[in-house]
Amino acid sequence: MSKKITKQTTPKPPETQEQVIRQALYKKAMGYTSQEIIEEYVTEDNNLVLSKRKVTSKEIPPDIPAVKTLIELMGVKDDFSDMSDEDLIKERDKLLQLLQQSKENSNE
Repeated sequence: MSKKITKQTTPKPPETQEQVIRQALYKKAMGYTSQEIIEEYVTEDNNLVLSKRKVTSKEIPPDIPAVKTLIELMGVKDDFSDMSDEDLIKERDKLLQLLQQSKENSNE
């Protein structure tokens, strides 16, 4: 029996290296869902035949350091170094909501 593990992602092909970095940062700041497919094969009559297939999804939560970096790239001039973790989480949620609205508006 042999196992094959694959991860499916369908990102749009980026045009530049900067876009690749921004896409990865945005994805990490917003959180995402990862899907993993595990397939097990058995040999029957000298051929490999799929015997089991397991598909799992995993939610990856937003990452605060990525949100901070995204804030810096957006040109926000506020000083966040004196903020508590709770204040930072509130600010992150507010910015994530703004990013989501921006993304929805650009898709329309």
